[in-house]
Amino acid sequence: MPKPFTLTQLRYFAVVAEAENMTAAAVRLCITQSALSTAVAQLEASLGTQLFVRLTRGLRLTPAGRQLAGDIKVVLEQADALYESARGLAASVVGELTVGVFSPLAPFRLPAILQSFERQHPGVEVSILEADLAGLQAALREGACDVALTYGLGLGEGFTARVLERVPPHVLVHAGHPAAAGPERSIALRDLAGEPSVVLDLPHSREYYEQLYALAGVEPNVRHRFSGYETVRSFVAKGHGYAVLNQRLHSNLTYSGGQVVVLALTDDFPPIDVMLVRPGAIKPTRRVLAFEETCLRLYGSAGNPSPQLDPSTQSMGLG
Repeated sequence: MPKPFTLTQLRYFAVVAEAENMTAAAVRLCITQSALSTAVAQLEASLGTQLFVRLTRGLRLTPAGRQLAGDIKVVLEQADALYESARGLAASVVGELTVGVFSPLAPFRLPAILQSFERQHPGVEVSILEADLAGLQAALREGACDVALTYGLGLGEGFTARVLERVPPHVLVHAGHPAAAGPERSIALRDLAGEPSVVLDLPHSREYYEQLYALAGVEPNVRHRFSGYETVRSFVAKGHGYAVLNQRLHSNLTYSGGQVVVLALTDDFPPIDVMLVRPGAIKPTRRVLAFEETCLRLYGSAGNPSPQLDPSTQSMGLG
């Protein structure tokens, strides 16, 4: 028996669910607010459930509304694919895609990934959501982004994760540091005990670095904590302390004009997993799969370990 709601009503609902505001959604859809309210009310009546809680300002999805909002992307994409197929455009990938990215990772690979993806799939409109690790997990759960390029640190349950790269930690020191003049360009974390350190202080990242110090049996002498990756590097370059980081830049120059020196760690420390993460309960759209394919291709071509599915979602996400 045909269901008593329309594809248009579902499209309207998807926009309202994203905006959480009827007026803003009506502007985006170029229809009147009354027409949009009527369509949503008819959809709720057809489904026999309330999709939104009406607040003084804006709307909030009910549990049923959140479930529908999570499932509806695939339905709408299949409808678009049917239309494209009828027009002979089935090979194309079109529509909107929101990619989340962990802030310190954003400058490293994302520009090249996005350039390659947009060249191959010009019909996809990509938006970028930059956040910390906890913010990205919340955005994935709430449907604010479709897929995220992030670290596996603190990854909770309910996600599908694919490892792109495993990045070991290293130490940054300023160019005048005694260890920077050595031929080995390597050091044990214990050798830096007592020296001031500059810490990248972000949710889950800080716990990872604390774990490294604990493994080395070292109590860090933290002088500064920053949430910005380049701020950490700049303070190290000016001699304010050393830093333990993972991602390596191509240049040793910093925003402050000074230089940093990379020292390999001789300690047997766990690496950080760079991952593609998406909600496990939601079937990925063609846009998401196409973006994942681009990431896998570019990371693989950089000489990194072969990507693989990560079946676990352990709290630290460390391999």
